[in-house]
Amino acid sequence: MATVLCVLFPDPETGYPPQYARNSIPTIGAYPNGQTVPSPREPLGFKPGQLVGCVSGELGLRPYLEANGHRLVVVSDKDGANSAFDRHLPEADVVISQPFWPAYLTAERLAKAKNLRLALTAGIGSDHVDLSAAARHGVTVAEVTFSNSISVAEHVVMTVLSLVRNFLPAHDTADAGGWNIAECVSRSYDLEGMHFGTIGAGRIGQAVLRRLKPFDVYLHYHQRHRLPGQVERELGLTFHANPQSLVQVCDVVNLQVPLYPSTEHLFDDAMFSLMKRGSYLINTARGKLCDRDAVVRALQNGTLAGYGGDVWFPQPAPADHPWRTMPHQGMTPHISGASLSGQARYAAGTLEILQNFFEGKPIRSEYLIVDGGSLAGAGAASYGLT
Repeated sequence: MATVLCVLFPDPETGYPPQYARNSIPTIGAYPNGQTVPSPREPLGFKPGQLVGCVSGELGLRPYLEANGHRLVVVSDKDGANSAFDRHLPEADVVISQPFWPAYLTAERLAKAKNLRLALTAGIGSDHVDLSAAARHGVTVAEVTFSNSISVAEHVVMTVLSLVRNFLPAHDTADAGGWNIAECVSRSYDLEGMHFGTIGAGRIGQAVLRRLKPFDVYLHYHQRHRLPGQVERELGLTFHANPQSLVQVCDVVNLQVPLYPSTEHLFDDAMFSLMKRGSYLINTARGKLCDRDAVVRALQNGTLAGYGGDVWFPQPAPADHPWRTMPHQGMTPHISGASLSGQARYAAGTLEILQNFFEGKPIRSEYLIVDGGSLAGAGAASYGLT
C-alpha cells in the first residue's frame, strides 16, 4: 500500500460542489503538436467539467487509489513547518500538487520524505521541486505536459487585450454606475500595428503567437533554440538572439520561460530601462522571473503602461503583496491554467501517470522531468540541475 499525499487549493467559499455554468465541455483528442491527451486505463473518477482541483474534488483520484489498496490524504495547508503537508510528508510515497497551489518540495523537505518515490505536478511546471535534491534522493518528478498550455495561451491573449484596451478600469466605471468615457479611453489603444514579442516560444509561447497573428501585429520571439524556418515564415516571426534585443522594439512583451537560476529576476531595473516607454508586460510563467519591486517602479515611472500577471511568489501571495495595489495592473490569483477544461486534462494525466507508476510501466517521456537520478524527457529540454 502506498500513501498518496495530495495538496490542493481550498474549496469555494460558497460551498462544494458549485453550480456549474455549463453541462459539459468539448472533447479534445490531441494537442496542436499531435501529442494525444491523457489516456488513463481506469475510468475517470469525475465528470469532465467538474471542479476537481480543490480539496473536495480530490482530482477524482479516490476511487482508483482505494480500489487498488492505496491511501489518499488530501490537504490544502502547505506552508510552514507545522503545516498539514509537513506532518504527512514523512509517510508519503507520492506527493501531488498543482502549480497554482504548489507544495514546495525543498531540499530540506525532501530529506525528511524518506518514503517519497514520485513528485507529481498536476499541470505544467515543476520549479516548486528542488530538482537537484530530487535527483540525489532518487525521486521521480513528473508533470502533465501540454494539459493546460492552451488554457494559459488564451489567458495571455485575454490579458493583452484587457490592458491595451484599458478594459478593466472601464468595466469598473460601468460597474460603479459611471459613464465618463473620456477617463475610460484616455489609456485605451488598438493592438493592431503594435510589436508583440514572446520570451520563450515553446508550446504556450507558440500558441500565443498563433492566436495573435490575426490581430495584424508584428511578431517577435526569443528562445534558446531557434524555431524552424518554416514556422518563422508561416507566422512572420522576427528572431532575437537575446531578451534585451526583443524588449527594445516590442510594445507588448510576454514571458513564457521556465524558472531556473539563470532566469530568476530576468526582468529587473536594468531590463526595464531598455523597454519602450508605455510597454506592457505579461507574465503567466512564474512570478520570480520578475524582480517584485522593479515591476512596481516600472509602473509608477511610466516605463510600463500595464502589467498582467497570473503568477506570484510565494503562492498564495500575502495580502500585502505590492502587486495587489500597484497601478495599471491586471493581476489574477494563478488561474490561467486551472480552467475546468484544463483541470479535466491534468487530472486525467495525473491518473495515467499514477497507473503507470504503480504498475511498473514507463511514464510517457513527455511527462518526465527527473528520473533515475537525472533530468529526463521534457525535463532534459526545459530545466537544468545546479
